[in-house]
Amino acid sequence: MKNFTEDQLYARLEELTANILDLDEEAMAQIQVRLDSLTKPQGSLGQLEHLAKQLGGIQRTSNPKIQKKAVLLMAGDHGVVEEGVSAFPQEVTPQMAYNIMNGGAAINVLSRQANAEVFLTDVGIAFPIDGNIIHQRVANGTQNMSKGPAMSRHEALQALLVGAKVAEEKIREGYNLFATGELGIGNTTPSSAIVALFTNSSIEEVVGRGTGIDDAGVIRKRRAIEKAIEVNQPDTTNALDVLAKVGGLEIAAIAGSILQAAASNVPIVVDGFISTAGALIAAKLAPKSVAYMIPSHGSVEIGHRNALAGLGLDPVLNLNMRLGEGTGAALTFYLVEAALHILEEMATFADAGVSEKSI
Repeated sequence: MKNFTEDQLYARLEELTANILDLDEEAMAQIQVRLDSLTKPQGSLGQLEHLAKQLGGIQRTSNPKIQKKAVLLMAGDHGVVEEGVSAFPQEVTPQMAYNIMNGGAAINVLSRQANAEVFLTDVGIAFPIDGNIIHQRVANGTQNMSKGPAMSRHEALQALLVGAKVAEEKIREGYNLFATGELGIGNTTPSSAIVALFTNSSIEEVVGRGTGIDDAGVIRKRRAIEKAIEVNQPDTTNALDVLAKVGGLEIAAIAGSILQAAASNVPIVVDGFISTAGALIAAKLAPKSVAYMIPSHGSVEIGHRNALAGLGLDPVLNLNMRLGEGTGAALTFYLVEAALHILEEMATFADAGVSEKSI
């Protein structure tokens, strides 16, 4: 990506977003007929029925299938940690990256349970690392957004297209259900800024404790975001401008993976707060991409509900989680597949010889 000019990168992004279509209404209507014929009161399986229809609309078939599942975990660091916004030092990012590569993180455990693969991409870890990781480094982390733009427009475009490239490669390998995931100390700070700007929320409404900061840390975090917005004056009508000025490299890559999934008719389960900030970027770049997103869980990060509301989405799960990594999304894989099992395996009234309602 570094060999492309900014104009070339932007043209590639425009081509990507132009390929995102509305869901297939005919396939969804056929699935609704099937659901209504099953041995249950109509609509009684709630969100499972919605998921079945959504999957059909995304895959553009009345018989949707899940072949292989992948967690696309994007990693990047943040210069704003200089402001004391995190309870952990930046060195934890590469340490956790190695833990994930060695299979010892929560996302590895939950992905194994869900029979899904984890693919970790270095989009911008501050400390270069080796190992079983996808090397797509755009920069050694972002700059301190409270003192100037987090990254250049060129870097933001590169990171977006890194996410798209990783997703595209996995689609070619046969994966057709994705989850978003992230890794990076300090990433709730840019996420809070993005959510505040795109949902017209106050800083107080969207700034939580992240990795577990104390009251003084929360105050520092709020001030860092206020300074970033004041210094950079991001244009909320321009998603790329917001992303470059107060975003993150891994947040950009998450947005790019969502856009590629949508352009390729692949459903993507959105994890928690940071992933939803990336989803907001994707939605602003391509509003039709929202239909391809499956919200996973309601994070206890206080800004997450505002972020989901900004997308018009409701979480499938509420487990009081705030880890990130894609953990909530991996758990949601079970429910996505359950929806298809209902569609495929449940008997109809006619099959079972059960009388339908008389009124």
